Amino acid sequence: MEVLYVLSWICILGLVLFQGNADPVEDKQALLDFVNKMPHSRALNWNQTSPVCNNWTGVTCNAGGSRIIAVRLPGIGLHGPIPANTISRLSALQVLSLRSNGISGHFPSDFFNLRNLSFLYLQYNNLSGPLPVDFSVWRNLTIVNLSNNRFNQSIPSSLSNLTHLQALDLANNSLSGEIPDLNLPSLQQINLSNNKLTGIVPKSLLRFPSLVFEGNNVSFERIPPHPSPFVAPYGEPYPTSKKSRRLGETALLGIIIACCILAIVALVFFVIVCCSRRKSEDLYSRKLQAGGMSPEKAVSRSQDANNRLFFFEGCNYTFDLEDLLRASAEVLGKGTYGISYKAVLEDATTVVVKRLKEVSVGKREFEQQMEVVGSIRHPNVIELKAYYYSKDERLMVYDYYSQGSVSSILHAGSSSAYVRFLNSTSAFAGKKGETRTPLDWDARMKIAIGAARGIARIHTENGGKFVHGNIKSSNIFVNSQQYGSVSDLGLSTIMGALAPPISRAAGYRAPEVTDTRKAMQPSDVYSFGVVLLELLTGKSPIHTTGGDEIIHLVRWVHSVVREEWTAEVFDIELMRYPNIEEEMVEMLQIAMTCVVRMPDQRPKMADLVKMIENVRAIESENRQSSGNRSESSTPPATTMGKESHVSQ
Repeated sequence: MEVLYVLSWICILGLVLFQGNADPVEDKQALLDFVNKMPHSRALNWNQTSPVCNNWTGVTCNAGGSRIIAVRLPGIGLHGPIPANTISRLSALQVLSLRSNGISGHFPSDFFNLRNLSFLYLQYNNLSGPLPVDFSVWRNLTIVNLSNNRFNQSIPSSLSNLTHLQALDLANNSLSGEIPDLNLPSLQQINLSNNKLTGIVPKSLLRFPSLVFEGNNVSFERIPPHPSPFVAPYGEPYPTSKKSRRLGETALLGIIIACCILAIVALVFFVIVCCSRRKSEDLYSRKLQAGGMSPEKAVSRSQDANNRLFFFEGCNYTFDLEDLLRASAEVLGKGTYGISYKAVLEDATTVVVKRLKEVSVGKREFEQQMEVVGSIRHPNVIELKAYYYSKDERLMVYDYYSQGSVSSILHAGSSSAYVRFLNSTSAFAGKKGETRTPLDWDARMKIAIGAARGIARIHTENGGKFVHGNIKSSNIFVNSQQYGSVSDLGLSTIMGALAPPISRAAGYRAPEVTDTRKAMQPSDVYSFGVVLLELLTGKSPIHTTGGDEIIHLVRWVHSVVREEWTAEVFDIELMRYPNIEEEMVEMLQIAMTCVVRMPDQRPKMADLVKMIENVRAIESENRQSSGNRSESSTPPATTMGKESHVSQ
């Protein structure tokens, strides 16, 4: 009996565990019904056979995997009314984000079934009609954003029953009537601007700035002025002497003069601020307005799909421009063509946003170039995930690489001011100011092979005429297999030309490049050759000696080789690895063929790939790997794989 008792409990426990790990079948079907009935322009990886939890784009389950608790699908091209009896069946749902789509119709009446809803984001759609009369059914609501739709009629007074409400955004609708008294102690942010509201702003909302009520016909209660201390009880003024009157006139004149001076100073300050703001290089300084819940008008208030982020096919990111503006941002570097930011979104997704400057082409040419760049799929080319174009902003979105660029690894901790500047231009860099981690020979070879393959692939695009135009070690990263991957491609032709002294300052530009917009494939080969020399010598393309003498790497290598001091060229850190001298000399010879002065004498990238791969073949035939490993206590190449993140 005891054995049967134990077995029964094991069976029950097994059943519970099985159920806990199984798909939430009913919730899964509800979402499949939703996506099958709701037209959308971006593909989703939702299907009957794949598991929901930790797999479906934009879907989050609870800890046990038994229920779906969050659906985030911003900017995926949903259009039309939300189908009835689909999302409303997710009774455990806590977070719903369908913002920046083209959803139309009235607010879904069956959303009353979502009693656990805490966060509701439906902004930037085409929803119309009245708001729900009774918000009391969603007692857990914490954030509600219904802005930039077409809702009309009055604001329901039932909102005052939402004791957990912290943020409410109803801006840019057609709401009318008076503002209800929302006496909610937890309310921290509110935005009712640009509606048709009338009447007096309730006392409970006077603690918020007037900006959040702009665009309405509302007034503010005024506090009556205090009685003047110089008025007698019967309304007669106290008598004053001539002396005191003269003093008052002098003081009044001084006050008038002071006010005039302050007005002039304020005007000058205002002009300076306006001018500097126009030239600002910080994307995230233009984040939010009116309570921190919507981007500035300068970014976009319209429903125009052309002013939204464009994602390339196969991209599983589910965020929009507003998410990027909200994101916690860190400047990674200021490069040749713009500023790069590390952006950490609310759902922990981490991306790199490159804000371009000096774009010299119009929207059509820009989009055509982005289409070419975004279509390139290769393990050694960092994919462009999305882009954005407006009159004021041109953005590019990439994956984030946590360990930084090849430049940052090679030159971390360098005392050279130029090298420190060079490291700061890394577009996808993760960590700054770290102690240098040596790259062993195998790591450098993998970087060289991978980068060569990536550039060779880029050169096959556009009928074999596509040019990268900005190859440098700060634009090369390492993929999960530890091979070099190339980024920042295809920008030189759409950007304004750089003056020759500026464009060659980094030491990567080929001597024939006088207009960066007209760079050719041989100039890419030259730049790649400089990167090879960087890997071999451990020195930056332009560096300083102890006496602050400026040294150009290509010229220095030429002079050393000419004097037959070849061994002096190589990075001293490579000297600890045995049996690699022959390979290093071969790689030096390859690099020197890349940086010859005449463009037509440089090899093609496809030929360079074969040449470098042949160096690796020598290694496998002539070197004893076991002996090589035993001689070195240095770990293999620094891991620079893509930082994992959750796409919700």
